[in-house]
Amino acid sequence: MMILGLEHLDSDFDRAEYMQNMLVKRATGGVGNNFHYVQLREHFLSNLALSNLIPRWVKVNRDLDQFWQFIKQEYRSYAKRRNFIRDEFNGLLEFLESKQTLPPEKTISEHLKNFAGGVHFAWNKALERKTTDSEGAITMSRTILESACKHILDAKGIQYDSSKIELSELYKKTAKELRLAPEQHNEQIFKQILGGCSAVVNGLGALRNKLGDAHGKGKSPVKPNSRHADLAVNLAGSMASFLIQTYEANKT
Repeated sequence: MMILGLEHLDSDFDRAEYMQNMLVKRATGGVGNNFHYVQLREHFLSNLALSNLIPRWVKVNRDLDQFWQFIKQEYRSYAKRRNFIRDEFNGLLEFLESKQTLPPEKTISEHLKNFAGGVHFAWNKALERKTTDSEGAITMSRTILESACKHILDAKGIQYDSSKIELSELYKKTAKELRLAPEQHNEQIFKQILGGCSAVVNGLGALRNKLGDAHGKGKSPVKPNSRHADLAVNLAGSMASFLIQTYEANKT
C-alpha cells in the first residue's frame, strides 16, 4: 500500500515509529496529520501478521479526534500519555525491527532503495507478503527481477517485446549487456557462477508459474508455505541487487 505523503518511509518499522510519534504529539497538545493516521491505521490493520500487534485502541479509534477523546480521559498528564503510547507500540516495533534488520534484507533494501523502475516498490511488497501471502510473495519475486531487467534494458536503449518476452529471455538480454553471460568469460569459475545465476532466474520464473498467484489453479493445487516464499524473495532480491550494482559500476 502506497501512503500518500509518506513515500520516504521505506519500511513498516519507519511507518510504525512515525505513527507512534504522531500519536504522542497529538496526546501532548500538538496537532497530528489525520490523513496519515487514517492511512497508516488501514495499512497495519490490513496486514494479518501485524494487525494483532496493533494496540486495541488504535483499532477502535478511527481518526485522531476519536483518539484525543480516548487519551484525555485515560491519562491526565503528558508524561503518562507518552509512556502509555510507547509501551503499547513496543511489541509492534520490536517485531518489525527483528524482521527488517536481518543483514540480507537490509543490504538488498539499501541497494534497491534509490533505483527507479518500481524495483524497490516490488521488493517492499514481497517482504510484506512473505509471512502472510506466500503465493503473492512468489509472484512479486518475479516482478522484482522483471522490473530490474526492463529498467536496465530501457536505460541502455535495448529493444524487447514487453508483452511476450519471458523472464529467462529478458535476463539473457540483460546479462549480455552487462557482460554477465557465461559465454562472455574464459575463467571456468566465472562461467560456473554466472551459469548458476541464470539457473536461479529460470527457476524463479518456473516457481512463479507453478506456485504464484498469477494463474488459476487446478483441482489439487500445490500450496507454497512461508519458507518457499522466503527463498524466492531473497533470491530475487539478491539477483536484482547484483544486476543493479553491475549496471551502476559499468556506468562509472
